[in-house]
Amino acid sequence: MRYRVVFMGTPEFAVPALRGLLEREEVLAVVTRPDRPRGRGWKPRPSPVKEVARSAGLPVLEPERLRDPEFLESLRELAPDLVVVAAYGKILPREVLELPRFGCWNIHASLLPAYRGADPVRWALIRGERETGITIMQMDEGLDTGPILLQKVTPIGEEETGGELYERLSRLGAVALIEALELHREGKLKPRPQPEEGASYAPPLKKEDARLDFSLSAGELAGRIRAFDPRPGAYTFLKGKLFKLFRPRALAGAAGVPPGTILGVEEGRLLVACGEGILAVEEVQLEGKKRLPVRDFVRGHALEPGERLGP
Repeated sequence: MRYRVVFMGTPEFAVPALRGLLEREEVLAVVTRPDRPRGRGWKPRPSPVKEVARSAGLPVLEPERLRDPEFLESLRELAPDLVVVAAYGKILPREVLELPRFGCWNIHASLLPAYRGADPVRWALIRGERETGITIMQMDEGLDTGPILLQKVTPIGEEETGGELYERLSRLGAVALIEALELHREGKLKPRPQPEEGASYAPPLKKEDARLDFSLSAGELAGRIRAFDPRPGAYTFLKGKLFKLFRPRALAGAAGVPPGTILGVEEGRLLVACGEGILAVEEVQLEGKKRLPVRDFVRGHALEPGERLGP
């Protein structure tokens, strides 16, 4: 028996799950956030999920408010067995949660109860986690607090960036969802309450959070740089201009100079003193310029030992 599913999602993260559902279940409609300005020209553009839905010929609902009576009536008329949510961007009200026969499932990019909230991928990197994963969760009215249906664990690569991990988890989320659906069909999916022990939160991160504080350890800075790669890019300032750092590695050693001091360029890596250890980065981007390997950047820009990065 194929389930009748309404899918709710917005960004690229949700696309693999939607494609997986289209292959196996009866997708009745897609709910996504209204078009928002993005990209060059800052013009309103459809979400990645809306683009996939359009190409599949699916009805698309774009409510500003999930309690809107017209939207709720549309959902009732669809009469879904299940609502699947992946990075939709809003907490579902009770009126939506109670509507489907099997409730609402969420694909969350962490091993709940760790990193509940909007930005679990980048926070896992910032906090130096060595593993993360996907949780398929039965939704309730809380913020990612519902019972766990299924989890998939994956290690985080030593040099993996936020963008790379986000993409990999989006694919893993699709795999986990399909497995959970099959187990549910067989009557083998057993919800279990989330433990309170180990609960943590991943609030939304802003561009200001990507600003580097060199009084931190090299390891902490490396995690933050990876978290904000590719967007918006972890940054400091070089001669008053915005200066982004990429492809970091934390090195042991004491620099003996104030944090943020450039120690030099060795083997194509910019070395910077930190509160603890030394930060080595392989790629940089100066304000208004392209992202470049350090060995190419220094051909046109001096990075003098003793110079300080920062405001």
